[in-house]
Amino acid sequence: MHDLHEANKILKVILNHARQNKLKKVTKAVIELGSMIEHGDEISPENLKFNLQMLAKNTLANGLAVEIKKVKGESWVLKEIEGI
Repeated sequence: MHDLHEANKILKVILNHARQNKLKKVTKAVIELGSMIEHGDEISPENLKFNLQMLAKNTLANGLAVEIKKVKGESWVLKEIEGI
């Protein structure tokens, strides 16, 4: 469940960035993910990707391609978004 919570935070950042840059559609997001522990479990890149794509439905990020790169650290960083 914590993957869903974090995915929601990330999607809000993506959508906010898209609006600020007047994008009509977000096609791709690149995220660097460190070792994040929530409720005793590490957030998995696969679950995070699934939840991001699920939450993006019915938004301007519908069909979002998500690339997650594991990095050192204990947080996530939105490195890049692509859109039109």
